[in-house]
Amino acid sequence: MGCPASAVPRAGRPAASSASRALRCTKASSEDLIDELGRLPGVGPKSAQRIAFHLLQAEPADVRRPADVLIEVKDKVRFCSICFNVSQDEQCRICRDPRRDRALLCVVEEYKDVVAIERTREFRGRYHVLGGAISPIDGIGPEQLRIRELMIRLADGAVTEVIPATDPNLEGEATATYLTRMLSPMGLRVTRLASGLPVGGDLEYADEVTLGRAFAGRRSADD
Repeated sequence: MGCPASAVPRAGRPAASSASRALRCTKASSEDLIDELGRLPGVGPKSAQRIAFHLLQAEPADVRRPADVLIEVKDKVRFCSICFNVSQDEQCRICRDPRRDRALLCVVEEYKDVVAIERTREFRGRYHVLGGAISPIDGIGPEQLRIRELMIRLADGAVTEVIPATDPNLEGEATATYLTRMLSPMGLRVTRLASGLPVGGDLEYADEVTLGRAFAGRRSADD
């Protein structure tokens, strides 16, 4: 939506004043900003409005800075040619790191999952980013994911264990099950992340799947 350089008055009505045209232009631009912000994931109409008004009241330099960063990210960031994690180079820093265990491969849905796992400092293997999860209702099948690229990576025999670390929901479970069926005949060890009750959580608020897995994965109190 743009603001016209001049307004053509309707028959029998006086031309709009410069002030009223400027007001309409400002309102249109504000609504465009709110609409664009509302398209971001996790940003609802109210949040988009608050962010828009914050930006409108901010200093021009404070608005220009994140705008420049967004443009720079789009220009420089690409996907790693090996694992499809985000990277500024042909290969991401994890794939380039010789200290990472090549025999251990963690398969995740999105690159944000790599960030979450890396924060734990518990995993020293490498990753493969599928780019989503199997979801027939959304028209996403195995062909739309980077499963073929995964199979190509596994062909050289360097990987001995694969960890499907997909989200614990219907789509994630379907993806992990599909991967397990594909990988087990190859003689690979396929393991799943342990799951159960979160620390600080209450039993009454746990869903049936989480509570069931907590019982299935119980261990000795002496461990």
